[in-house]
Amino acid sequence: MAKPHDLLAVLVDADNVSPAKIGAVLTEIARFGTASVKRVYGDWTRPELSSWKHAASEHVIQPMQQFANTTGKNATDSALIIDAMDLLYTRRFQGFCIVSSDSDFTRLASRIREEGITVYGFGERKTPEAFRNACDQFTYLEVLDAPAAESAATAPVPTRTPTPKLRADTKLVSGLRAAVDAASGEDGWADLGAVGQFMRKQHPDFDSRNWGYAKLSDLVRATELFLVGPRPQGGLQMRKRGNGS
Repeated sequence: MAKPHDLLAVLVDADNVSPAKIGAVLTEIARFGTASVKRVYGDWTRPELSSWKHAASEHVIQPMQQFANTTGKNATDSALIIDAMDLLYTRRFQGFCIVSSDSDFTRLASRIREEGITVYGFGERKTPEAFRNACDQFTYLEVLDAPAAESAATAPVPTRTPTPKLRADTKLVSGLRAAVDAASGEDGWADLGAVGQFMRKQHPDFDSRNWGYAKLSDLVRATELFLVGPRPQGGLQMRKRGNGS
């Protein structure tokens, strides 16, 4: 889906995201393209956002000031949404990265996608399903590698889910089986990359790291319900176990 030369607009809700995570977020975003615009929104007169000063400077993110004219975060959210629409109408970007756990950006994500532009969402596991599903791809902050300065106590590494629990995860298993059926040829083998793409289309927050596995192939093998092998033309393929296999 993404290409290395894709231009991306990165919009961060400072009220909703810890600055300790932004380095890992930007590293992840680099997989999808070039972060041409990087902006972080908040009321910088608030003491609780002071820790963002160093992070914004280190990662060359432009702080966007929005005074909280009323109680709550609506002013900041509105500023981010207005800027996103202005950037969208420039037709310069192939993707937008919205970094927030706030459901207020659900319609924004949907509107950007209506223009045929890819939306990458980043937020905590508490992010409402509506916003997650409005994105083309959604990544949980908890699965991203923490900066070196962050301690293990503040950035726990996801534990690998054991095989019995993976098999009991009906949503995962049924999704993988459906993806293999959709992507497989007459011989029952399906390209692993195509399976991953199908899963993400059905569930934008699908990510093997959610179960503690760095790669989709590792997760698939761990279920012990599928065979994984090399494709003749390169890469990996998978199929459902059966017929004595």
